[in-house]
Amino acid sequence: MSSQRYFSTRSSAEPHLTFEQAIIQGLAPDGGLYIPTAIPSILEGALEKWSNLSFAELAYEIMSLYISTDEIPSQDLKSLCKKSYSTFRAADVTPITTLQKDSGLYLLELFHGPTYAFKDVALQFVGNLFEYFLQRKNAGKAEDAADRDTITVVGATSGDTGSAAIYGLRNKKDVSVFILYPTGRVSPIQEAQMTTVLDKNVHTISLKGTFDDCQDIVKSIFGDVEFNSKYHVGAVNSINWARILAQITYYYHSYFQLSKNLGSTDFKARFVVPTGNFGDILAGFYAKRMGLPVDGLVIATNANDILDRFVKSGSYSKSETAGAAPVVHATLSPAMDILVSSNFERFLWYLARENLASTNEEAGSILASWMSDLKTKGTFSVPEVVLEAAKREFTSERISDEETAATIKSVYQKITPKYILDPHSAVGVAASLRRIEEDSKAGVQDVKYVSLSTAHPAKFSDAVEDALGQEEGFSFESDVLPQEFKDFSTKEKKNLFVDAADIEKVKAVIIEELAKEKL
Repeated sequence: MSSQRYFSTRSSAEPHLTFEQAIIQGLAPDGGLYIPTAIPSILEGALEKWSNLSFAELAYEIMSLYISTDEIPSQDLKSLCKKSYSTFRAADVTPITTLQKDSGLYLLELFHGPTYAFKDVALQFVGNLFEYFLQRKNAGKAEDAADRDTITVVGATSGDTGSAAIYGLRNKKDVSVFILYPTGRVSPIQEAQMTTVLDKNVHTISLKGTFDDCQDIVKSIFGDVEFNSKYHVGAVNSINWARILAQITYYYHSYFQLSKNLGSTDFKARFVVPTGNFGDILAGFYAKRMGLPVDGLVIATNANDILDRFVKSGSYSKSETAGAAPVVHATLSPAMDILVSSNFERFLWYLARENLASTNEEAGSILASWMSDLKTKGTFSVPEVVLEAAKREFTSERISDEETAATIKSVYQKITPKYILDPHSAVGVAASLRRIEEDSKAGVQDVKYVSLSTAHPAKFSDAVEDALGQEEGFSFESDVLPQEFKDFSTKEKKNLFVDAADIEKVKAVIIEELAKEKL
């Protein structure tokens, strides 16, 4: 039985929160992110025991290390896991496929959920979790009772989080969901996935600005104590701990799949992760710390390379060069077009705690100082000892749009004929191929690269068409597009617009739409 509690990265003051409190709140009042009081180590023999479990069974084993049975009884948690992963098209939920056996390149397909993106793995679970907590709180209360508990979920998306959150929360009782996305900066399919959901409790807000503008507004809403208290704001972005927790599972699951594929555990497993907000690869960090034999975690960025620059220099800066204005580059992989990677704060806390601080409180203070500098100065730098510690956990690669397009084409033509990557997955594969070449030159052997495939190629028609449109026999409509995507053009849409990155305008829209839900 877990006795885990949760505290903010920016302080560790009592009282520590329960799992439920941390999940419902999402973001701490001081602006920090919730982390567990300890990273559990898996028991001796657990890897062998877990190796033959289904994805849902494995998810239960991992989550039970972070959730007390006093909060969610074992049978209830098992049911939540089973329900959450019954919606996936693949029997293995997140199957692994061989791209190039001779070079040790494998692809972890994370796009078999309802919205064809990796975020379904977490958000199907989060939606069911919210519903579970609310049903328990509202048991015995009348439908129109003034004291019914509700959640107003407010999230920002650069593409996939929005639709995954909406599909996880649509028609959930006592939950209203508002998703902000930057106008013109998500793909047409991603926008259609969000705006064609007509459930009364779902609201999409197209905001004139960047994803970082949307994310900043969401964080500001969480920091508005009066608004938060009145409307019970909850989070579904990757700042929510439940998102990270759910994603730990597929690192273990893929390791077991690969071991069976190879008929051995005598290999070095390196995971390469296309990275925007740092949540996906952070789950790999937790998996490794728990005891999964991971040889390396590779951050793969596009031109928005704040993480790559940090790993190489120790400077975490919004600007690419000193004195320059921060710029969010529009790339072929738009879900990664993010200036500041929110979840990196969680990793920074561990760096501070293990290398600079003697107490959790001191680590929180150091972290809060770094975050303050980032907000006021646009940058901060860490001591050399911290940078070296970061390099022991992560390495990084920056992939250009040209390399992304070339990788889509190369995989389709030569590496795995006819296999079609989306541009985000192509960023990961390009980084993997670069590392494989370096390993070959250095004589490094027995390394297997597992590159995370984060979305179905149908969601990014422009990038895929540009890369493969001239290939003989290729047809985006017949080779890539699922039937349900073809049907979007005939569906009714609903959408809201805000013409500036203005928190008061967004709050006014939320208040107005919540009032309409009650009519």
